[in-house]
Amino acid sequence: MSKTWWRVISYCSTASFKVLFVFIMLAHERRRIIHFNITEHPTAQWTAQHIVEALPWETAPRSLLRDRDAIYSRAFQQRIKHMGIEEVKTAPRSPWQHPSCERVIGSIRRDVIEYVIVLNGRHLKRLLTASIASYHRFRPHLSLAMDCPHPRAVEPRQPAG
Repeated sequence: MSKTWWRVISYCSTASFKVLFVFIMLAHERRRIIHFNITEHPTAQWTAQHIVEALPWETAPRSLLRDRDAIYSRAFQQRIKHMGIEEVKTAPRSPWQHPSCERVIGSIRRDVIEYVIVLNGRHLKRLLTASIASYHRFRPHLSLAMDCPHPRAVEPRQPAG
């Protein structure tokens, strides 16, 4: 199985100045976003529930890389352990230890959040769904030999004429 990285974006504000938190899980092998969800009030229970939704028993990765946010409580850690996933924590305040997640977050910020006034959680979910679909189908990655997370067939070059 593969290693999975994940991260929570915690600063997206709405037009009414509510802060929305976005939970994103990224599969390392193809830089694929496998799950995301949005909430106004993240809790340890909410996070633990989404880890189960993102990783059904048969598809759980061998290990999970995460930061040291307090939202990953003992209950969350027990859930990971019962799923048979090894938990790997990064050093405190070390975003360079999960660069793929930071790049995805940066892409989402630059491509969507900085240019749109988010109205509410449903609006943000629609925006992120469209952005992630584009990221999977059209965004090339250097680490994937300029391919996308969902591989594309290379078309032969047509002769001029």
